[in-house]
Amino acid sequence: MIATLALFALITSATPPDLPGPVSIQQKLNTQIPLDLMFRDETGKIVRLRQYFGKKPVVLDFVYYRCPMLCPIVLDGTTEALTNLKYDIGKEFDVITVSIDPRDKVEDAARMKEKYIKRYGRLDSAPGWHFLTANETPIKQLADAVGFQFAYDAKMDQFAHGAALFVLTPDGRTSRYFYGFEYKPRDLRLAIFEASQGKIGGVVEQVLLLCFHYDPKVGKYSRDAMIFVRAGGVTTMLALGGFIFVMIRKERMADGRRQMAEKRMADGRRQMAEQMADGRRQMAEDATADSSPSAICHPPSNSPSAISHPPSDPPSAIRHLPSDREGGRP
Repeated sequence: MIATLALFALITSATPPDLPGPVSIQQKLNTQIPLDLMFRDETGKIVRLRQYFGKKPVVLDFVYYRCPMLCPIVLDGTTEALTNLKYDIGKEFDVITVSIDPRDKVEDAARMKEKYIKRYGRLDSAPGWHFLTANETPIKQLADAVGFQFAYDAKMDQFAHGAALFVLTPDGRTSRYFYGFEYKPRDLRLAIFEASQGKIGGVVEQVLLLCFHYDPKVGKYSRDAMIFVRAGGVTTMLALGGFIFVMIRKERMADGRRQMAEKRMADGRRQMAEQMADGRRQMAEDATADSSPSAICHPPSNSPSAISHPPSDPPSAIRHLPSDREGGRP
């Protein structure tokens, strides 16, 4: 979106149209808005502003539903900021979007509400975001009360207006102003919280936001706003590049860890296989050693040299009986 705006601003004609009337956003802090003004909501029901006040702070913005330029940007920025809040529309605060074009119809308001509630993503918050239409008188009275000056350009059939969010206290007093079309969720959350306690923001805080505004005199974003848009485009590109770098780095680290894990598993399997092979080899060697001839235990053979014979009487030991010739017998 930011890059598209930057490109659009570069190709837009530099010829400034005549300003159709006074256009500005004046800070009217602590000003009570007229709560009895009557509008129509997105369902066609006639409502008084008082119905949306009394319990919760309110975020107010002005657009017109046929706006071809700034209004969708303001609503996109508002929706993005509100989406990033920890607060929920309808619980901690309400939102009122008022069309400055008396020709806008209830159907236009309903279409815009459906679009931005879906973009907001919390469908149960729909009862807290109100898209209003009215005739010229109540629109002008409410805008004047908060310092929002706009003018209609009949030649271009467009409204010249600024971009801002107004944070109102529960009793309907202006508490904070946010200029531009991008809002920091942290600052917006703090403003809503302080408004809920009836506190009024300081002027110094608003001056810091004044450099971001829409310049209807030149029919496009002012130099300061364009600097902001281009800076936002650069920031977006840097953020995108950083995100890609981080994701690639994480992926590479994950790949490295995965490769290390796979290597450890492969090493473990290889070591286990080697140990099993060594075990089988050792078992084979032991079996071979047990079956060799030198290791077989034979019983003693019955060879002649091994047979035990009784000792023979040597000749000298033989005792001879005297024969008859020797006169031994009587």
